[in-house]
Amino acid sequence: MVPEAEFTSYYGRPIIKPPVWKVPDVPAYLYLGGLAGVSAPLAALADLTGRPGLRRLGRIAAAGGATASVGFLVHDLGRPTRFLHMLRVLKVTSPLSVGSWILAPFGALSGATAAAEVLGVTPRLARASGLAAGALGPALTTYTAVLVADTAVPAWHEGFRELPFVFAGSALASGGGAGLLAPGDVTPARRVAVAGAALELAATAVLERRIGFAAKAYRTGRAGTVLRAARAGTVAGALGALASGFLRGRRGRALGAVSGLLLNAASAATRYGVFEAGMASARDPEYTVRPQRERLEARRSG
Repeated sequence: MVPEAEFTSYYGRPIIKPPVWKVPDVPAYLYLGGLAGVSAPLAALADLTGRPGLRRLGRIAAAGGATASVGFLVHDLGRPTRFLHMLRVLKVTSPLSVGSWILAPFGALSGATAAAEVLGVTPRLARASGLAAGALGPALTTYTAVLVADTAVPAWHEGFRELPFVFAGSALASGGGAGLLAPGDVTPARRVAVAGAALELAATAVLERRIGFAAKAYRTGRAGTVLRAARAGTVAGALGALASGFLRGRRGRALGAVSGLLLNAASAATRYGVFEAGMASARDPEYTVRPQRERLEARRSG
């Protein structure tokens, strides 16, 4: 019998060119954008429903997350002017171009809102800019998933249907988790955190079941280890957040704060795990060759 062919490439080089994105810049950019994108609408909701503690923390988290996210992106690009050059043209067919035009106005609006909150001035303008930032928030949480899926990287491209839901769930968990650190009534943040954790876990399970061989990149190696830890942290954080709603006083607040921090750590780990899975699949020619062969065989047999 002929032994099964070993997947190799010319001089051991990858078949596709792996992205040149760096760690921790890009994983941090993905995580912080999601955190900011959920914190802004959560702050706007808190403003409309009379929850000043949650409003203040959400506005600061949105501005801080957006600013830090841009900082990591610019550092990865190498020069600040490269980010500014992306704003010269709006190309609706380019996720990177559209994402730049989401991130830039969101950062400006959330920054102005946070400044007004900290200084205690222009509350009406702060509400208006906060609502505008909140309207952009959902797009900020998911465009990065479209950005990575719109590449030739097998583990990302094969999961183009589920990755926006994974990123959205992860962002909801982190933004809601951050809200649990606020004083006063944090009920909306708790609900957002638990719902986000459930969405992330469900979407991840569907992704790994649907994409076939590419799921190996999410289950093995460094990415597999990190993603298993992220799932455990997400489950523990969600259960803790849920339980904190039934405890009164300091015990409930302490449990909520710990759960919120755990959810944010898990969200950051999820983004890094997805990033590492994509990089591993880009480096290994098997992830490119095997699905192509399977599709060819399916066409012949069909």
